[in-house]
Amino acid sequence: DDFRIYNKPLTEDEIEELYESYEWHRNMKIEDNFVEEEEFKKLQGILMGNQLEWRFNNSIDGLEGEENKFQFIHVFYSHHGHNMHPHLMVYFGSIIRKLKMLAIYRIKANLLTRTPTIVKNMFHVDIDMTKASEETMKLFKTSIFYVNTNNGYTEFEDGTIVESVANRMVTFPSNIRHTGTSCTDEMSRVVVNFNYVTDLK
Repeated sequence: DDFRIYNKPLTEDEIEELYESYEWHRNMKIEDNFVEEEEFKKLQGILMGNQLEWRFNNSIDGLEGEENKFQFIHVFYSHHGHNMHPHLMVYFGSIIRKLKMLAIYRIKANLLTRTPTIVKNMFHVDIDMTKASEETMKLFKTSIFYVNTNNGYTEFEDGTIVESVANRMVTFPSNIRHTGTSCTDEMSRVVVNFNYVTDLK
């Protein structure tokens, strides 16, 4: 549990840090049992079965040649460079509706294999917003759907940790830096990342 005791007046930087922490936690949402059990079992069977094709990616942190760092990915939809998966709505239709997506930027599954010790990757954002205006940044959200339970986790830059629990969804503003890990207790750690626009107000 992260808490702080201040016995002196707060500086402007400390006040801003506290405000940003408050805003972040206010906008973060964790939902367990996100889809109905029967639907989840079907989706889990697809994502962890032997029919889905995975592409080897020799980079996790965006740096090629990282020693002993790799993952497998499957892009179901991307706004550029990839056609929409023919079964996108069959697999994720209820999730898309429940998250109230107005526009999809990308839907991508990540599979990390088991490692002897948990390997934490670099903090990042899923969408490059370096050239985006503040108003544009507010439109985008990221949701991470956890396909299987394991001892890996998602960590955010403020120290918040969300454990990998099957059928859990965490949603947060897309400009929040986060990272994922491998796991040591299952053969793989599988998540699906959704990047999208949900509110044009």
